[in-house]
Amino acid sequence: MRLFQNARYYPSLRPRLRELTRDYQTFTGKINAFLNFREGAAHILLPVDQRAEWAFFTNGDDGDVQRVWAREHGLKPRASASEILRAQIEEHRADVFYNLDATGWAQDFTKTLPGCVKKTIAWHAAPIRNVSFSGYDLVVCNFPSIRATLAAQGCRTGDFFPAYDPQFAPFAGRQHRPVDVLFVGGYSRHHRRRAAVLEAIAKLAGEYDIVYRLDRSRLCRLAESPLGQFLPLAAHRRPPAIRAITQEPIFGRDYYEALASAKIVLNGAIDMAGADRGNMRCFEALGAGSLMLSDDGNYPEGMRDGQTIATYNSPEHAVKQIRTLLGASAQRLGITRAGHDMVSTIYSKQAQWERFEALVASI
Repeated sequence: MRLFQNARYYPSLRPRLRELTRDYQTFTGKINAFLNFREGAAHILLPVDQRAEWAFFTNGDDGDVQRVWAREHGLKPRASASEILRAQIEEHRADVFYNLDATGWAQDFTKTLPGCVKKTIAWHAAPIRNVSFSGYDLVVCNFPSIRATLAAQGCRTGDFFPAYDPQFAPFAGRQHRPVDVLFVGGYSRHHRRRAAVLEAIAKLAGEYDIVYRLDRSRLCRLAESPLGQFLPLAAHRRPPAIRAITQEPIFGRDYYEALASAKIVLNGAIDMAGADRGNMRCFEALGAGSLMLSDDGNYPEGMRDGQTIATYNSPEHAVKQIRTLLGASAQRLGITRAGHDMVSTIYSKQAQWERFEALVASI
């Protein structure tokens, strides 16, 4: 197999990445710097992590880094993002194309791939709105309801999971965790259930050390700007209790450091997969050796309330759970250890890769 994995990252991360890659002049150097930063590591396949010669990785929407590759390989200065990506695939002679960013490209993109590509796989774990995946041989994710929706549209689907990053090991061993509750993630008025929980817990800030690192939506940033105060955007502004404890968003190893400083990591699903649970933060919070407190629902194998994770069923219940868990250190630490042991075993990188190989073979 010659593997090509394409990904993307949140726009808010771009300034930090430019800082990290400033001293690297080559495409390989910049990609290695990204991989070492561990952003999205749960989705990065084992051969990429091991820098196997036959496994190529890039963030196809990162124009800065992609243009470096284009210059190194003699492409015309104004080559488009799709032209560069196709040239990379052809130069690598990839026969398996795995796309973590299927919705970021034209729907007919797979039809224009070089002839060396024999199998195409897309990861998709988000709402499905006016998007076709018919160009992919297989669409994978770890949410049964999303796979069912895709299957109803005629897509062939497979179950596939994020993985535990073994570089979490030293973070998971941290004993000193000064932050009582941490939340890292996006904030939008469309995430109503999550926003209600965040507001309820933010009101505990006078009693506990609560830290939010929020990546605000574009409308939220506009609504909270000086100009936005004069616009009818009140619904997009964060409540005062949340704003008071919010810091800038963080990613990669910076995110790992934050997770390792927290006793409890708060999670909350967004309205995209019904009762299904298992977003990437579940794997990361458990990997970092924090106790994950999340909304109740149907979790992946091994994630069990009261054993490896803790759950809540309302904002009020979430507040009660925090008080209980912070007041019962032995119980909390027992769940935390069990959670880390479980995720590092069931969802190892090796297990993820073996599952990927099986999916490829099934096509």
